[in-house]
Amino acid sequence: MNNHYHLLIETPDANLSKGMRQLNGVFTQSINRKHHRVGHLFQGRYKSILVDKDAYLLELCRYIVFNPVRAKMVDTPDDWLWSSWHYMVGKETPPNWLATDALLNYFDKKRVVAIAEYVHFVGEGVNKTIWDDLQHQIFLGDDDFVEKHQLLQEQLEGDVSEIPFKQRSVSPLSLGEYLTLSNTRNEAIVKAYQSGGYTMKEIDAYFKIHYSVVSRIVAIEKNKNNAE
Repeated sequence: MNNHYHLLIETPDANLSKGMRQLNGVFTQSINRKHHRVGHLFQGRYKSILVDKDAYLLELCRYIVFNPVRAKMVDTPDDWLWSSWHYMVGKETPPNWLATDALLNYFDKKRVVAIAEYVHFVGEGVNKTIWDDLQHQIFLGDDDFVEKHQLLQEQLEGDVSEIPFKQRSVSPLSLGEYLTLSNTRNEAIVKAYQSGGYTMKEIDAYFKIHYSVVSRIVAIEKNKNNAE
């Protein structure tokens, strides 16, 4: 954007602060050399938000690439040069670190179809926002997600001996078994996705629903369970 940027990162290690210092530091040095200036470029520390991938990954990706349009800076994502949009739709070759295929895989296995579905999905986001669901200014997820990561943070701040070993994941049930053992289709979808054994694409293919519906069901059903 004109005074800030959004960056969606998935990292297996607790090294976000180190990475952001490197990114902002190198960028500042480059700009200072180019414009013959000195000193800080950014005001203050970056703001980080922990995101529930199950429920908000697609919505957040859409929000970021559509943000310049929503801010009336351009008419379409095509007109904005400083985002992942042109890589996502195949107009430019993406750098190795940009996981375009991982995101397109949510839409379809065939690249041409996946890109078309992605473009349509982004276009539907004109009047949508995700920040109403932000909790404690740092969590984008439901109450279970917030509680889980608050507990993890408390454990990490304690003695090493107090941190439990990560439990080995159990093999997921078949999608048919989740459906049989659940009271509703939506409950089965949530259980199947939370098992970690299935992608949204695999789930929507089995239940014959649109990929974006799976994401909404995960968010809505989890909130419904919390309310009960």
